[in-house]
Order: sequence, then structure tokens, then C-alpha cells
Amino acid sequence: MQVYRVGGAVRDQLLGIKSKDTDWVVTGTTPELMVADGYTPIGKDFPVFLHPDSKQEYALARTERKISQGYAGFSFNTDPNITIEQDLSRRDLTINAIAQDEQGNIIDPFDGQQDIKDRVLRHVSDAFVEDPVRVLRVARFAARFHHLGFSIADETKKLIRQIADSGELNALVAERVWTEMNKALGETDPQVFFTSLRDCKVLSTLFPEIDNLFGVPQTAKYHPEIDTGIHVMMVLKKAAELNYDNEIRFAALTHDLGKANTPANILPSHHGHEQRGVKLTKQFCKKWRVPKSTTELALMTCEYHTHIHRAYELKASTLLKLFIQTDCFRRPQRFKQMTQACIADVRGRSTFENSPYPQAAYANRLVEKLNALDISPVLNSGKKGKEIGQAIYEYRLQYLKSILEKEPD
Repeated sequence: MQVYRVGGAVRDQLLGIKSKDTDWVVTGTTPELMVADGYTPIGKDFPVFLHPDSKQEYALARTERKISQGYAGFSFNTDPNITIEQDLSRRDLTINAIAQDEQGNIIDPFDGQQDIKDRVLRHVSDAFVEDPVRVLRVARFAARFHHLGFSIADETKKLIRQIADSGELNALVAERVWTEMNKALGETDPQVFFTSLRDCKVLSTLFPEIDNLFGVPQTAKYHPEIDTGIHVMMVLKKAAELNYDNEIRFAALTHDLGKANTPANILPSHHGHEQRGVKLTKQFCKKWRVPKSTTELALMTCEYHTHIHRAYELKASTLLKLFIQTDCFRRPQRFKQMTQACIADVRGRSTFENSPYPQAAYANRLVEKLNALDISPVLNSGKKGKEIGQAIYEYRLQYLKSILEKEPD
């Protein structure tokens, strides 16, 4: 039995960066012998085992054969005679097809080390086209390593377009797409995930709601970058720079989807894009089975981000209505997440990258004060049913008016 460290751990070591996980591949053995040596089988699709001491995952070397469409359309062979080179040949990119044996020797049959030096993301073989998930993975690695200067090889871009033309992308499972997208959102340059897909001419196939934003003009006074697609990518990048969580980053991505459907006769104005965007965001989230909490924040941001932008202009009754509609009395943290997405929105514009945005702190401060308000006098007033609800509303409204009189800004 020979054990190899493979994939990302070896790649990251060669790049001089810390790796999150270590993957191991074993050659020259069988599932029965692995169990006899104390390993615990956990793999459903192919033999993977937990090490008896470290509890890390060890997979038997395998080859793959395409038998049907989609990510799951493969048969596997884990014969003990399969070599590490054969196992590496099934991997997506050359930089991920490098192994290291127990003596520290590097096994690199596809020149991944050279591609690391050249900062190139290149496919291992033409078998790349057999797995449509690899389209998303390549875009994700482009996002991960963009700050290091990596780009996708031209020949790999051609294969990605070939996958799209074959119809394989239609076989992608929603959960797998979301998994890859969510991982990409957490990268240093999440916007590169989408711009890479667009550069490969597959963004329109996978995420037409995003692709449709490119080329849509905005008012130059407020958006010197003009193009809505460019603006949304800048907002997403800004959300990453501010180290916001993935839910906020997704809200940043989808907040302006409605601008793609703005009637041509009112461009470059986008009156009503918020409500148009809510419909598109619902469809987008349903299609890719986006988690409920992420969907809720995206919808809230889409519908109300311009309210936060105009917070200083809103009267007390409008502000209170906003706070009620966004459920800030029960979920003030989610309201804060929305205001953070708004910060990214304002700063995701050419020449506005470092603009002050006091509206966020102002809105959150009002919510904090309202949540600290003691409403027990109303609750103990003897009112019931709708009367108590209206009484609480009036009590909060009068309090909010008093705050605005003392603190208009």
C-alpha cells in the first residue's frame, strides 16, 4: 500500500499558502484490506475511509468512465493496480493533479508545477468536458486565485464553451450549483466567478439574470461606471473587501436584478426596479434552491435598499413602516446585514469606493432605540386584539418622532 497527499494540499504548498484540507489517495490495496488495517468506510459512491487515528479521509485510487449525462453519470474502477498517475489523470486542472508520496517526492505527470509558475488554470485532458460541474469549479478557482494573477487557459475556455454547446450544463443539479456558487461567494474575488463564466460565454446559460445586467445603462451622475453589470460586480467585490458574510454577498449580487427589466423608454433611470427585482430574485433562489435565510435577506435587500439610501429623507411613519416590513423588532441582526449590503452598493461605484454612508448607522441606531423601548405600559393597558397592535404602533411612532426631533441626522 502506498499513500499520497494529493490535490489542493500539494498545490497550496507549492503556492506557499495555507491549505484548509488535506486529501489522501491510496494505491495497491482493496477495501477489505483497508478495513482490516483499521480504516472506517464512509464513501457512498466510491471507497473512501477514515484513518483510524487522524480521522482524515483516505480514498482508493480510481479511474472514471462517463456513462450518462450530468455530474453523477460516471462509473468508477478502484482496482488495486491503478497507479497514482492514472488517478491524477481524472482530475480537473493540472494544478490540482499533483501528488506527493510519503518520502516527499512530487508526482506531476501533467506539468501542474509549470502552470503554477505561469499562473494558468488549465484542464488535465479532454475528459474535462465529461463533468459539467468543472465549469463552475474552474470559475471558482479563478475567483480564489485571481489575486495571485491566475487566469483560465484559452484552450480550457474552448472546452467550457463545448460543454455548454453539448447541453451538459442543463444536467447540473441545483444543490451542486449552489454549493459551488456559495463557495465562490466566500473567495477573495467572488466577482471573478461570474466574470469568468461570462468571459467563457456560459454566464447567459447558467445565470441569465446576472448576464442580462451587462450592457444596461445607469445614470452617469450616480453611476460613473454606467454599466449595471459592472456595478453589480463592483458591489460584490466591495462586500468581499469589507469581509461581509456570504449572505450579504449574495444580497449584493442580486440587489439590482430588476434593472435588467427596466422599460427601454425610461432608461437610464430605473424607477420601480426594486419590485421587478424581487420577482427575479425569487425565481433565481427557487431555481438554485438557495437556503431560506439567504433568500430572505436577498429579497429584503432588493426591495428596500433604496429606502436605506434615502433614510434621512423619510418621515417617522415611513421609517416605522420600513422597520415593521423588515421585521427588525424580531430580527435586528438581519436588518443590519441589509444595511451592510447597502454600504457595499453605495461604494461599489466608480469614484465612490470610499464614500461615507452614515445612513446605515443612522437606521441601525433608530432600530436599536426602538427595540430598547419599554412597551409594557401598552401591554398592560387592557387593550386586546387589533387594538393592542395599533396601540403599540402609535406608541412606537410617537417615540420615533421624539427621537427624530432630537436627532434629525
